[in-house]
Amino acid sequence: MAIFKIDEIRNMNAEEIAEELHKLESDSSEKEASLLPVAPGEAGRIRDIRRTVARIKTVQTERRK
Repeated sequence: MAIFKIDEIRNMNAEEIAEELHKLESDSSEKEASLLPVAPGEAGRIRDIRRTVARIKTVQTERRK
């Protein structure tokens, strides 16, 4: 799992994008659902994952048009 920039996402095909989106969403939900307090570095990681998910969904929407 990696954090992608918008140009990297645009260079992926639809299957790769869907696969990465699934990985990121499952990892994000696991981290957010844990009952343990979030470590300071982990809070930033969760934010980065959410932003990458938003970027992926933006590219998917652009391609539908």
